[in-house]
Amino acid sequence: MTLSENIAKLRPSATITVSTLARELAAAGRDIVNLSAGQPDFRTPEWISQAAIDGIHAGRTRYTPAAGLPELREAAARYMTRGTGYPADGARVVVSAGAKQSLFNACFCLFGPGDEVLIGSPYWTSYPEMVTLARAEPVPVAGSADDDFLLTADDLEAAASSRTRGLIISSPSNPTGAVYSRSRLGAIAEWARERGVTLISDEIYQEIYFGGEGAKAPGALDLDPDAVGNIVVTNGMSKTYAMTGWRVGFSYTSAELAAKMSALQSHVSLNAATPSQVASIAGLVQEERAARDKAAMLEAFARRRLLVMRLFDELLPGCAYIRPEGAFYLYFRVDGCFDDEADCAGDICTRLLEEAGVAIVPGEAFGDPRYARMSTASSDEEIEAGVRRMAEVLG
Repeated sequence: MTLSENIAKLRPSATITVSTLARELAAAGRDIVNLSAGQPDFRTPEWISQAAIDGIHAGRTRYTPAAGLPELREAAARYMTRGTGYPADGARVVVSAGAKQSLFNACFCLFGPGDEVLIGSPYWTSYPEMVTLARAEPVPVAGSADDDFLLTADDLEAAASSRTRGLIISSPSNPTGAVYSRSRLGAIAEWARERGVTLISDEIYQEIYFGGEGAKAPGALDLDPDAVGNIVVTNGMSKTYAMTGWRVGFSYTSAELAAKMSALQSHVSLNAATPSQVASIAGLVQEERAARDKAAMLEAFARRRLLVMRLFDELLPGCAYIRPEGAFYLYFRVDGCFDDEADCAGDICTRLLEEAGVAIVPGEAFGDPRYARMSTASSDEEIEAGVRRMAEVLG
């Protein structure tokens, strides 16, 4: 069979591959501590699930507009723009089957053959693949490791060319947990505007932030709209609302680009599942109930963050890590453990899975084979058991 050039360079998601393998080994009877998954280990709040059930009983199971239910687009616009200078305009929002599709929509509508797209590195594994599927060229750009790999305008200028059309960043970052300050975001946005580069800011972890009670991580929409050029901000229900499997994400951009993204989606997938949209409306509109559930989840993530850093300081002092300010990961160096049989993170992660029964994701998935990523979206007991097992092999 001859396959299309569209997928000639396509690789499967490394994070999904590792998580799937870990589940298969566990199902086969292996004692596996799975610290690879990028999803909360909490149940979706019952009242959100009930809203979907009520919607199903009420017959809300038919197609919706491609861009999503109007009331959900409006609610998402209010959620993303509250406290900012941007209008809470539902016409600027497209609801998709997960924030991953929102990002793909943006890449496919904005970039094409001959274009280059700068990607903050280390990066979420799907960013380069999305750019490649759009027939554009991904260009990873890493900031200083001493500065948690956060980018500066100088880093971007050094990597840019006459073909640069886009920039993709995430904050809080997957995989590092690093967070851009408002001033840093402002400098990056100013560089992008002056260069005529579209800034795509993935903010799916915005509320999983350890910078203050009830606070969100600074986002691109917090900047002065007059100082920002073309922009796409993505977010969704997956992480903050523990709704990964419901597949609801959304993007906020100009009404013109939103219309194009909606048109693309109408031919690719049409609408996100209608019951999922109904549940998402409840989550976004019933703010007080949502705030209580989100606070409880954030408290657990904050406790686990401190736990895993303490364990690494105590048991794995040779594995330096990025101090996470958001999300639920620990990104740490494993190159100090290289030997004649293991000379990359992939080899180290294979060793840990085989000898310790611990599943983590190698840094190759994120653009740096010196590092690995573990998730703290597991119970305190699993985290402690996993790190202690890792220490027995790597220590």
